[in-house]
Amino acid sequence: MEINLLPHALNITTLALFAVVALVTIATPGPTVLLALANGARYGVRRSLPGMLGAVSSDFVLVGSVALGLGAVLAASEFWFSVVKWIGAIYLAWLGIRLLRSKGGLDLSRTQADDGEAAPMRIFAKSFLVAVTNPKGYLFCSALLPQFINAAEPQWPQYAAISVVFAALDFSVMLGYAIIGARAVSLLRRRAVLWLDRSCGAILLALAGTMAFYRRSAN
Repeated sequence: MEINLLPHALNITTLALFAVVALVTIATPGPTVLLALANGARYGVRRSLPGMLGAVSSDFVLVGSVALGLGAVLAASEFWFSVVKWIGAIYLAWLGIRLLRSKGGLDLSRTQADDGEAAPMRIFAKSFLVAVTNPKGYLFCSALLPQFINAAEPQWPQYAAISVVFAALDFSVMLGYAIIGARAVSLLRRRAVLWLDRSCGAILLALAGTMAFYRRSAN
């Protein structure tokens, strides 16, 4: 008797195809992976883990919202799209400015329990909020995910399987970026954090501007 651990309509081939598409999308530098890179440089890989978990948590929110049809609501409602868009753009701009103003040169060998910026919940919240307030993610997933769902079969098990794959890929990519950031610090020494902070800050500001004008360019 063959035991199939996957939803009946979601086979290995479908998941593999989704994984390839998702990996290309996730690996493309965006706000969450830039935060993982900056966190890896500032705090090391281990202290960056809460940020990765925050982004992974947002993945489940994102996929769940698509399953509930909230992505379609954002696509249809100019008001709610604008609300999410401006919250995300303002928050990205704030993070970008903070990184641009960073003095860098953190001593990663010392404990940073007294550093509010390094508090696990702060790191978690930053990545979670950046991902969950990006309307592009909702629209993208609303267009992409249904293509891998068999509407004739129960959909929640299929969305659950897809969300696990999506979250695993997201975590793996962010872990890679955090390792690169931490490695850059060990190679470049004192100015590495400053260089990475300001580079990531400038890119986050650019992404915030892109997000702010996203609806206009989409029309």
